[in-house]
Amino acid sequence: MDRQNLTLMTDLYELTMMQGYFKNNDHNETVIFDAFFRNNPMGGGYAISAGLEQVIDYIKNLRFEKEDIDYLGSLGIFEEDFLEYLNNFRFTGDVYAIPEGSIMFPREPMIKVIAPIMQAQLVETAILNIINHQSLIATKASRVCFAARGDGIMEFGLRRAQGPDAGTYGARAAMIGGCIGTSNVLAGQLFDVPVKGTHAHSWIMSFPDEYTAFKTYADLYPNACLLLVDTYDTLKSGIPNAIRVFKEMREAGIPLANYGIRLDSGDLAYLSKKARKMLDAAGFPDAIISASNDLDEYLIDSLKVQGAQITSWGVGTHLITSKDCPSFGGVYKLAAVMKPDGTFLPKIKLSENSEKVTNPGNKTIYRVYEKESGKVKADLICLVDETFDENQPLLLFDPLEPWKKTKLAAGTYTLREMMVPVFKNGECVYQSPKVMDIREYCQQELETLWPETRRLVNPHKVYVDLSKKLYDTKIELLDRMSEV
Repeated sequence: MDRQNLTLMTDLYELTMMQGYFKNNDHNETVIFDAFFRNNPMGGGYAISAGLEQVIDYIKNLRFEKEDIDYLGSLGIFEEDFLEYLNNFRFTGDVYAIPEGSIMFPREPMIKVIAPIMQAQLVETAILNIINHQSLIATKASRVCFAARGDGIMEFGLRRAQGPDAGTYGARAAMIGGCIGTSNVLAGQLFDVPVKGTHAHSWIMSFPDEYTAFKTYADLYPNACLLLVDTYDTLKSGIPNAIRVFKEMREAGIPLANYGIRLDSGDLAYLSKKARKMLDAAGFPDAIISASNDLDEYLIDSLKVQGAQITSWGVGTHLITSKDCPSFGGVYKLAAVMKPDGTFLPKIKLSENSEKVTNPGNKTIYRVYEKESGKVKADLICLVDETFDENQPLLLFDPLEPWKKTKLAAGTYTLREMMVPVFKNGECVYQSPKVMDIREYCQQELETLWPETRRLVNPHKVYVDLSKKLYDTKIELLDRMSEV
């Protein structure tokens, strides 16, 4: 997890295309690529951007070491003049991005790269790898946290993640999405986020009896005493022994804070209700009831509906792997090529599927908020040279069904440009916030969504519209291509 040279973390065809540009094209030709996604993950109404800090580290360290060039030479497909060019390769372009923790929607650029074509081509794979993974896990975490309705969610999926990087950067993303802590100690160290945990069944089983195991743990960690009560019998043994230990702590004058039980098996709704009654009757109404056991947002939501008395949740496998939606689906497409006069010639990719037709040109994104509520009304993708006046009416229309229109009256809306500069002429101009600050920003972002957009099933989708100028540019290109 140290910052490292990931230059060869790329698909081979990026390098073969680079050699093709080097041999046959002006490899200094400046182009624009957009990284975006076509559909919200998990059938949701939004996604959360994450991973930008790692993209920045990747680009900062983008260089071919001698061993890299030697390896590429050994493949027998790269010529000496191209390999020599790679010796001094550096990224010299511009990058714009939606900040981490931001809400984002389909078909709008998450990251925009403006650079010589060889540079812009090379960074594709790594950018998508990093952004796709962390954005997926951050989005999943936000859904899990939403289902918990204010209860704390702890991420503890490291042992089930697809490798060390997925576990550690997945924990980072989960914190951005709203988790209150992670079991991953390395993530805690790297990203300065809270680490939390209890104990395993093996702790109980290693002692002569359950009470002794609980008592020993309480003596060691009186200020973080969360006891796992389902090793033998939750209601007949586990909870009564936990209550016995809590009583002894109270009688000894030990302040009871951050204490309670954890359920890891069985009918969590039934057991938590029984546990709550037992704890309350024993004089421990503030004892935490934590639960784990293959939880996800749908099960947590169901348990809430059933009246489960759980106030803290540990979520592992389904969160760190985003089990029901294991990929984010981000893509990276050419949007424009710079002309000799310094302006950009828009480019478009066609498809029989209208949703896969790309948006051409040098673009930015404005978020449109309803002024009275502060909630998101729509996103507007436009060309970078366009300006808008909040004191004038704003016409929005669906780019796929343009007869569907909404006219916002002057003074009833506010606009916010979403993309920020990250690299200028190869130099980083953006300071990544700390993860916990990104988490706080993400919570503020989520508050700008209507509850209907955040619901887990069949959410209301936020419209992503095109400006009239961008729409006309797109239609003109489509008409021109149809004549070819």
